[in-house]
Amino acid sequence: MFPALETELKQETLPDPYEDFMYHHLQYYGYFKDSLMLGSPLKSRQLLHDEFGEVKPCLREPRDLFAFFSSSGPLQAPRWPIECEVIKESLCHIEWVPPQPEYFYQPTGNEKLPEIVGEEKGTVVYQLDSVPTEGSYFTSARVGGKRGIIRDLAVTLQGPEDNTLLFESRFESGNLQKAVRVDTYEYELTLRTDLYTNKHTQWFYFRVQNTRKDVTYRFTIVNLLKPKSLYTIGMKPLMYSQLDADTHNIGWRREGKEIRYFKNNTEDGQQPFYCLTWTIQFPHDQDTCFFAHFYPYTYTDLQCYLLSVVNNPVQSQFCKLRTLCRSLAGNTVYLLTITNPSRTPQEAAAKKAVVLSARVHPGESNGSWIMKGFLDFILSNSPDAQLLRDIFIFKVVPMLNPDGVIVGNYRCSLAGRDLNRHYKTILKESFPCIWYTRNMIKRLLEEREVLLYCDFHGHSRKNNIFLYGCNNNDRKYWLHERVFPLMLSKNAPDKFSFQSCNFKVQKCKEGTGRVVMWRMGILNSYTMESTFGGSTLGNKRDTHFTTEDLKSLGYHVCDTLLDFCDPDRTKFMQCLAELKELLQQEIHKKFNELGQDMDLEGSWSDISLSDIESSTSGSDSSLSDGLPVHLLNIAQEVNQKKKMYKKKKKKPLQTRKQRNEQYQKNNLMRELKLTEDIPERAGFASTLQKQPTFFRNSENASSSAMRNEKPRLNELHGRDKGSSLDPSKMTSLILTKNKERMQTEKPGFTVSCSPKRSTNPSQEPVPDMKPSWSRNRYPAARRGRAAMTVYPSLHIYTYP
Repeated sequence: MFPALETELKQETLPDPYEDFMYHHLQYYGYFKDSLMLGSPLKSRQLLHDEFGEVKPCLREPRDLFAFFSSSGPLQAPRWPIECEVIKESLCHIEWVPPQPEYFYQPTGNEKLPEIVGEEKGTVVYQLDSVPTEGSYFTSARVGGKRGIIRDLAVTLQGPEDNTLLFESRFESGNLQKAVRVDTYEYELTLRTDLYTNKHTQWFYFRVQNTRKDVTYRFTIVNLLKPKSLYTIGMKPLMYSQLDADTHNIGWRREGKEIRYFKNNTEDGQQPFYCLTWTIQFPHDQDTCFFAHFYPYTYTDLQCYLLSVVNNPVQSQFCKLRTLCRSLAGNTVYLLTITNPSRTPQEAAAKKAVVLSARVHPGESNGSWIMKGFLDFILSNSPDAQLLRDIFIFKVVPMLNPDGVIVGNYRCSLAGRDLNRHYKTILKESFPCIWYTRNMIKRLLEEREVLLYCDFHGHSRKNNIFLYGCNNNDRKYWLHERVFPLMLSKNAPDKFSFQSCNFKVQKCKEGTGRVVMWRMGILNSYTMESTFGGSTLGNKRDTHFTTEDLKSLGYHVCDTLLDFCDPDRTKFMQCLAELKELLQQEIHKKFNELGQDMDLEGSWSDISLSDIESSTSGSDSSLSDGLPVHLLNIAQEVNQKKKMYKKKKKKPLQTRKQRNEQYQKNNLMRELKLTEDIPERAGFASTLQKQPTFFRNSENASSSAMRNEKPRLNELHGRDKGSSLDPSKMTSLILTKNKERMQTEKPGFTVSCSPKRSTNPSQEPVPDMKPSWSRNRYPAARRGRAAMTVYPSLHIYTYP
């Protein structure tokens, strides 16, 4: 429009060095077409290409803050404490569902009770040496555990005829401390306690090799700690044959005969141990077999599953995988957020949340199988799953304690403590998994309502599956916390037992996840307990649970959620009415047991539910062990130092009378001490023996002076007539000591403390004359002055 002006501007404008630099810099990354036309190499990985190879003017979606998996790279290797030896072999078991129900073992009454002989009469064929126990604590971890060459702990076979079993447990989730061969085909096994503790022996998982077919072997675990167990009512151990898996596609199965659970009678002054014994025949010669307390589910199994979700183009659209935190050993604690994308911000804000977690207790692998069933369904294309993703945001922590799972613990983390007693903790560095989980839920509650919280556990003493909840004290929502468990029992009647549910909040459970989340405001806060054994209900009565049974319960959780949130409240109200009727029956039963009659019409709903229910002491509970091990040692040292330097505080005197008594006592004792400290003078005793009248007159003068001094003493010390001290006795005591002291003084020593008082022993004081003694009678009681010489006889004052 103005060519002359444009020409002038072009002439005046000089190239800017910064812009020139940025131009070439962006050319390098392919932001200008001319650079592409000139054949400049495109080195940026952030630019998108279309199907023709052209660069699009936009960037890729930024990477996650924490990257986990690569479709082409390997999984993250587990990190172990540096004390743990780990074999290099990788183990993998197939999933398999037995075609026939696996029934409980029926005791015959003829089961042999083996004698526990120990390694004194047997031969140790396997033993872990470098195992951290009580007194030590976790310091660091690395991939592969302990550095150096991994020794072969199993015995060396002497030839092909040697039928000694070869044991191994130094793999992920493995647990076996020692194996002792006490007979040709009989072995005593010792489990490893949770690392850095001296307790929690329940979970076992180990490998045996060099087996013989058609021979009856006996295994006896000798250091279990629980007095009650499902093994007493028919539960069988699990066995896995590698040859059967490779040739017949058969996986874990229940095996064992002559099963007994009994108390170990070998007393060593410590806590009592219990034994589990069983016999078995291996299916093949030279086979590799595994035994386990329950179906293992390792940290690597979880990572493989999450990798399949990340690489699934459909599931990855509504399932976002993030890192919640890192464990003590540096293993990733994963957090899944599952929900369908919302069309509007208002729709997203209206969604309620559901929080699920598992494996806070690492030896309770049944929790992982329920979690796997839940994830399989909620990530599927089922219409019900899509509906749940539309109306809920699911926050899922599939493995809260990966360190414990990796090392084969039963209950604790590497802090040596039960994490499910520390949800109130402020020690983020010692309990990171729990601290970050609670913090995540706290932030979630600030954004939206959390409809349900459920933590998946396992139970070693009760059959079936059941829930522990929290009684609600709000009359508006009375019994509402019981509706979800009742609905679940109706959807899974052959697995879930509502009668086994408990809703009492005990003081020892205040640190558990369900109680802490309930106190944070989640009404429906539960611990789901699934048995290690099986069912006593319906069509599955007296049969063991399989992995498929547990996974099906994950589906039933989703199904029950839909019933619970159905806009048609018919089911909800029916369950609520049924609960009221059940509760009324329970109250009647309680009163009948107590031999009382009560008319419950109109008042039964005011009875405290906690008074009706029994405690949950039958659950797998352990009291909080306090601080983690490494902080416990520091705390003990600090307490010891405090005791050393802590001054003993005097008990404060409460009344004026007590203060006066203490004042009198202190002054009299001070006078006594000062009179005893007068240096002895040689030769004075012989002189005093010739002057006995001196003491009589001096004593009389002292008594007269004391009588005249009484008014002044009342002014100085108060008129407390109820003193516990006896002044006359104290005075006579000190005068006696003065007499003894005077016998040792030099001749002519003046007995006086007043310059106006005559030293003549024969002189008597004037009867009505007021003594003109100095006001400073107690020089030693004054602070900041040198102690004056105190002479006997004249410094003993008493109260009337």
